[in-house]
Amino acid sequence: MISNDWVQIAIYIIALVAITPLLGSFMARVFEGEHHLLSTPLGWLERGVYRASGIDAKEEMGWKTYAWTLLAFNVLGFLTVFLLQIFQAYLPLNPQQMPNVSWHLAFNTATSFMTNTNWQSYGGESTMSYLTQMLGLAVQNFVSAATGIAVMLAITRGIMRRSTNSIGNFWVDLTRSTIYVLLPLSIILALALVSQGVVQTFSSYVEAHTLEGAKQVIALGPAASQIAIKQLGTNGGGFFNVNSAHPFENPTPISNWLEMFSILMIPAALTYTYGLMVKSRRQGWVLFIAMLLLWLGGLAFSLYGEYATNPVFGTSAMMEGKETRFGVVNSILWSVSTTAASNGSVNAMHSSLSPIAGGVAMFNIMLGEIIFGGVGAGLYGMLTFVLMTVFLAGLMVGRTPEYLGKKIEKYEIAMIIVAILLPSICILVGSGIACILPAGLSSLASKGPHGLSEILYAFSSAAQNNGSAFAGLNANTVFYNVLLGLCMWVGRFAVIFPILAVAGSLAAKKYAPPSEGTFETDNWIFLVLLLAVILIVGALTHLPALSLGPVIEHFLMLRGVTF
Repeated sequence: MISNDWVQIAIYIIALVAITPLLGSFMARVFEGEHHLLSTPLGWLERGVYRASGIDAKEEMGWKTYAWTLLAFNVLGFLTVFLLQIFQAYLPLNPQQMPNVSWHLAFNTATSFMTNTNWQSYGGESTMSYLTQMLGLAVQNFVSAATGIAVMLAITRGIMRRSTNSIGNFWVDLTRSTIYVLLPLSIILALALVSQGVVQTFSSYVEAHTLEGAKQVIALGPAASQIAIKQLGTNGGGFFNVNSAHPFENPTPISNWLEMFSILMIPAALTYTYGLMVKSRRQGWVLFIAMLLLWLGGLAFSLYGEYATNPVFGTSAMMEGKETRFGVVNSILWSVSTTAASNGSVNAMHSSLSPIAGGVAMFNIMLGEIIFGGVGAGLYGMLTFVLMTVFLAGLMVGRTPEYLGKKIEKYEIAMIIVAILLPSICILVGSGIACILPAGLSSLASKGPHGLSEILYAFSSAAQNNGSAFAGLNANTVFYNVLLGLCMWVGRFAVIFPILAVAGSLAAKKYAPPSEGTFETDNWIFLVLLLAVILIVGALTHLPALSLGPVIEHFLMLRGVTF
């Protein structure tokens, strides 16, 4: 690594720390219904949405109503995207005459974008019409991200409120997240990307002639608008098949930095929002520091893996599969950020990462996407580990566990265990099924431990709603489209429902004033305990599988063994 590489990493971290309180305080004012910067210019739009939809913004919901309303809205989104694909050949804004999508691919894609996974078993420029991309996929990029924020707000209110059955109004949370946060930021980022050369057009594809006289079709489309929200909403999913390695999605070093930074911007800022909403900035900063330390650890291991000498080729920092325009460091910075944030976008092929770097990317996903994580989803995922840490600490000292004045009891821990275990079960069981059935093995591009990593990564990405891939697995088959799609449903709603149940349970409890024996959760002792619980749970659950994939591949590589 050269000095310029260290400077790029330092700028990225400094910018992330700086934006957190600025954007976080703005979002706190938005979500608490206070007057803010956009109240006047966009307030009419919020009120118009309520009037047109018949929503009473002052009406509160219990957790069950909140959960079923959320589910119904997301199922409607799934059906919309599914039907757009099934009938896209007969719909407008299809200048390339894209055919209808197969039922199993349509199921997988509709599920993927509805669950904020954005796993892609298809090539965007060769499969989806402009209408499907905009009305289906881009719209889901907004509302799936807003759904994650809504759940985060619900659990936050559950912690804050006392002796009540209400945790907010899903429609209000969804509307405010979209109108005041996601939409304005997306417009700003889309304009910035267009200024860098990212395409935004309804024109048909262009046929060009190469110097050798061959014909080449150059794909175009309304890409910038979708790329902006796919990054800001931690959605991922490329307008073009090779994602942000495509020069029309990511043409310059500036566009590369903007897209990479926008992955973590909102998830990081939401920690500060949380601190303000629970009336303790220190609580928010503890969560931010925990996420940052995990992110830095993953970055350090990944950089070591890439810059250590590869004995097979006798060199280091290999460029195969990397972003050759911006260098290895930018590829690694992107891979660590996108897998830490359940984003799924890539600017390099993760299958080409060193075994250590590929293992880090996989482990980031397996932890539950809590290292900043998805927009909203990362924070409520981290709060499950916070509550578990408080519970374990209480058991160790023989005292009823409490968090911010709320007792953590059997019901909350049972729901948290469900939220943690079910996605992990999908990863391990799904990978096991794929490893023994011909339908699963026939899609592999590699043998040996790397082949296992391709399968393991795919199910991790689906069950934890990340969306990135090792890119060596042909997932566009009935087997993978259906099985991975089912894992996405479980990974999204088998976490959201228990979280909302915990929110409802905590909201109904009385406030327990702190005493001399209260375990403080805003200091370095708690931070260390929290990190230990996260790593122990992750290691115990997934280390055996990882040891058969990237770990053994690393040791075999050191001996010069390839497959």
